[in-house]
Amino acid sequence: MEAIGENPHREGLRDTPNRVASMYLELFSGIGLDPSGAIDAVFEEDHQDPVILKNVTFYSVCEHHLLPFFGLAHLAYIPSSKVAGISKLVRSLEVISRRPQVQERLTRQWADAVFTALSPQGLVAQVEAEHLCMSMRGVHKPGSQVVTTAIRGVFTDSSFDSESLLSLIKR
Repeated sequence: MEAIGENPHREGLRDTPNRVASMYLELFSGIGLDPSGAIDAVFEEDHQDPVILKNVTFYSVCEHHLLPFFGLAHLAYIPSSKVAGISKLVRSLEVISRRPQVQERLTRQWADAVFTALSPQGLVAQVEAEHLCMSMRGVHKPGSQVVTTAIRGVFTDSSFDSESLLSLIKR
């Protein structure tokens, strides 16, 4: 606080260091946790049509500036023989987003966690986010979106159309 010219002893700032420490414990509670371990409700199911999870709100913190980035995450997969409790897929994303992060890694880690837990035929994860390090500082471009995608399994083979699956996410 002193470095920015504030009085750390004034009433409104006196407990700020403790509040910030508590906030960081919460925001970074995913450090050291296995995101695929959060997918602990897996069921054998003879279902081979796409499963699509859309518009999952997430919040994370940019590791370069320690400012939030937030947005929507989407996941589509074609099961082999296992499906997961949907909330467990979201919980996995929560584990990953609660670490100092970059969006590209967050997307990749979520795809890998679900792919590891379910061994689906194919999977597409997509994350779209606004980064406050770009919105409120630097280039000052609020509303800008960064979109990242991770593709696994049969969708990496050109004989399958991952674009069609991505279009299902956008509907």
